[in-house]
Amino acid sequence: MSDALQKLGEHILSKRSGFAITSKIAYGELTLTAAPDTIIGLLTFLRDDQVCKFSQLIDLCGVDYPGREKRFDIVYHLLSLHRNHRVRVKIETGEDQPVPSVTAVWPAANWFEREAFEMYGIQFSGHPDMRRLLTDYGFAGHPLRKDFPLTGFVEVRYDDEQKRVVNEPVKLTQDFRKFDFMSPWEGAKHILPGDEKATKP
Repeated sequence: MSDALQKLGEHILSKRSGFAITSKIAYGELTLTAAPDTIIGLLTFLRDDQVCKFSQLIDLCGVDYPGREKRFDIVYHLLSLHRNHRVRVKIETGEDQPVPSVTAVWPAANWFEREAFEMYGIQFSGHPDMRRLLTDYGFAGHPLRKDFPLTGFVEVRYDDEQKRVVNEPVKLTQDFRKFDFMSPWEGAKHILPGDEKATKP
């Protein structure tokens, strides 16, 4: 499979030379890195080229790297049902640098781009309907940014006792933010509360 992906990467680079595209195989998938201004041409090529035939946009998501100058990665995951291949396309952008919308290439990108805008604040130029999608009315900020504060916001919810919608400050109990990823089959290395009773005669 890696040989086929290597050949596919070489084919894409030969056909799109001059577009500053890099190619590598990561996590068993072909990963392409491109510039934001070439993304529409690249994705159109991947969809229409007879060797590629990436006819389906599986996902479009954002990744936040607050320490970088260009803070966000936008990652497109494509699937070729004809070739049984997947490809990952990545571009970098900053907070105030809009990225061209790919809704003309894949209409399914409409929802994905709105979600990336809402959760990360990534701007998409040429998008037909750039509105918030998942958060409450009047919500300020972008919740999936790594520097998003966990307190100081208001949530809207239905209160069953008052039988109405209420606005109240967000409360995140810290006890629920501690996770134990140990498998229950491995057994704890420390004594759990109550275990001391089992050792007594």
